Amino acid sequence: DNSFGSAAMAKIAWVGVGVMGRHMASHLLEAGHQLSLFSRTPSKCEPLVQRGAQLANSPREAAHEADIVFTMVGTPSDVEKVTTGQDGVLSGMKPGSLFVDCTTSKPSLAVQLAACAAVQGVLALDAPVSGGDVGARAGTLSFMCGGSEAAMSRARPFLNVMGSKISHMGGPGTGQHTKMCNQILACSNMIGMVESLLYAHTAGLDADAVIGAIGAGAAGSWAMNNLGPRVVRRDFEPGFMIEHMAKDLGMALEEADRMGLNLPGLELAHRLYASLLKHGHGRAGTQSLILALEDTAKYMN
Repeated sequence: DNSFGSAAMAKIAWVGVGVMGRHMASHLLEAGHQLSLFSRTPSKCEPLVQRGAQLANSPREAAHEADIVFTMVGTPSDVEKVTTGQDGVLSGMKPGSLFVDCTTSKPSLAVQLAACAAVQGVLALDAPVSGGDVGARAGTLSFMCGGSEAAMSRARPFLNVMGSKISHMGGPGTGQHTKMCNQILACSNMIGMVESLLYAHTAGLDADAVIGAIGAGAAGSWAMNNLGPRVVRRDFEPGFMIEHMAKDLGMALEEADRMGLNLPGLELAHRLYASLLKHGHGRAGTQSLILALEDTAKYMN
């Protein structure tokens, strides 16, 4: 079935126009696809509407007649609300269409949604991303996908517009499990990065020079090279918000627990991020972890 591919113009519904979603949807619009949008905050859609996207009044309305429906929302409960809830996208989707959830959500929910979609003759893919606002804007995100071969091949031309690395990990839920692996690595990387810079600062070193010196070596990381300079400038604007990281790490801990795994690094990162969240830093970027280490008396008790 080649009814729509990279060359053909598709009717796309996009639900969730936040830090990531607005850039991702923008790339699809730029590629010449028809876009129908839904956001809880309609004003966020304005720049896209000005460029030709349609604004819908509900997820269901956005999904009506769409070839492919993308969701990029906050939490698993948001995913449920906009998919299987009243006025959710699944109630508006036609047989033969494709549903792709890019939210970082629970693997078990992804399996459940794929089953719900199948009943309606709709293909489903869980396709969470990595790469933050930088990757979303540049169109260089990494997609970790779980679902059937059919869903994957149908989604690929669209994912290629938004990302540079598209990985099919297996059946429903495997994309979300892979994203959990990603977050476990990212949160421990972040601890190492902020500890390293805190040490550099306390030792009287030029922190930017330290990033330059070690960022290119074996200890270098995406976090050090991209977020390290933000930490040095005290720029805590989000590429990825603490409230989302705390949520993701909570899900990863739940999954690890269910599998009988003990992951102390993950537990520590979750505790620090949960503390920052409690102290009102939920909307700040994950690099704000430095605050917790600068004031351990406040954040680590």
